[in-house]
Amino acid sequence: MNDAIFTLHRWPRAILHVDGDAFFTSCEEVLHPELRGKPIVTGGERGIVACASYAAKALGIRRAVSLPEAKRLCPDLVVLPSDYETYSLLSRRMFNVMRRFTPEVEEYSIDEAFADITGLRRPLKASYETIALRMKDAIERELGLTVSVGLSLTKVLAKAASKHRKPSGFTVVPGRAIPLLIESLPVGGVWGIGPATASYLDKLGVRTALDFARLAERTVRQRLTKPGVETWQELRGTSVYPVSPEEKSVYASISKTKTFAPPSADPEYLFAHLIRNLESACIKARRYGLAPRRVAAFLKRQNFDTSGREARLNRPCAHPLELSPLLRGLFNDLYRRRDLYRATGVVLLDLAPDANIQYSLFEDPLRAEKIRELYDAVDAVSRRYGKHALHLGGSHLIEVRGKGRRGDPTVREKTCPYGKTRRKQLGLPLFRPASGNAEM
Repeated sequence: MNDAIFTLHRWPRAILHVDGDAFFTSCEEVLHPELRGKPIVTGGERGIVACASYAAKALGIRRAVSLPEAKRLCPDLVVLPSDYETYSLLSRRMFNVMRRFTPEVEEYSIDEAFADITGLRRPLKASYETIALRMKDAIERELGLTVSVGLSLTKVLAKAASKHRKPSGFTVVPGRAIPLLIESLPVGGVWGIGPATASYLDKLGVRTALDFARLAERTVRQRLTKPGVETWQELRGTSVYPVSPEEKSVYASISKTKTFAPPSADPEYLFAHLIRNLESACIKARRYGLAPRRVAAFLKRQNFDTSGREARLNRPCAHPLELSPLLRGLFNDLYRRRDLYRATGVVLLDLAPDANIQYSLFEDPLRAEKIRELYDAVDAVSRRYGKHALHLGGSHLIEVRGKGRRGDPTVREKTCPYGKTRRKQLGLPLFRPASGNAEM
């Protein structure tokens, strides 16, 4: 079939996707140079693999594998606790390196981002390929992390290109090269195509991304919803999804979970974790001026079975002091005395702007306003002294008994330089020189 259905323009747009290679374990190798090249996994505090280095992947160890199974595959496996705070700081530095080349950078996740470099060939005096390579080299040279980069006409194609060669790969896909990239890519591996859509397309005889891109527009519009049509357009080289540098501020839901070890059957300890989940979720909601109309809670048992309950609020609210009695009711419905639990979670649903909240006729608006003022003060204290510096008494048992975790503390937790407290962390990643002494 004629592949001229794809754009013949070499660069109508130039979109980059930068993807960190085994990002968490790569960050650990920056912190611990003596571990480079060894089989490493993070997730020691959870009992399952959160991230595996490429040396570990070569031995068959994958994400979400239990640590006993991973140890069986590799007795010499190095298991580390996840240091998400340091990972996020290195992530921020990676994105800042990208912004030196273009302000149009969209942070997609902790280890990947899109960048729009369209029109920058003249100001930067380089081709798009050279700009992309300079960005990649700067990240790897300055941070010690390897990244894989895809350069193409759309976000969907750029993301597919970055996955094409890993680790430390660089794949360029101009207009006429699109079929070469997607001819062997399973349609279920396309960003934006979920399992249900992939299964439906399979029934239509569509196996690869190229099969999908070659479908007639009328067929696509008749059989798929708007996201499917947009993905089809992006695969053909028509940019539909812009790179959005603004920080995300619109959420359909906010969830916070905590996995702890050893598992517990203590109802007060479990409820303390659930209250802490609620406080964390509400902090994020208030940061963006949002409040939920519904709240859900769940408990995960030691065998990974999960049960949950949901409740609707009289009015949108993001203040844990008001929501804790409701959460207690949900917990009482979920908790079973003889079961061991390994995780708790809270989800804020049906979020609404809190600026237009109306009080009902059956509540005291003065009390509600005082609680709002109280949480304005709580947020101010948290900004100065760290999240959860002030917390509800229901979650204080965590401070007494600890969060519960496996493995050794992280480097950040074991190091307390000047200016850092248990609650207020310094916004800098810690590095260890050859001598082994931690430094900033």
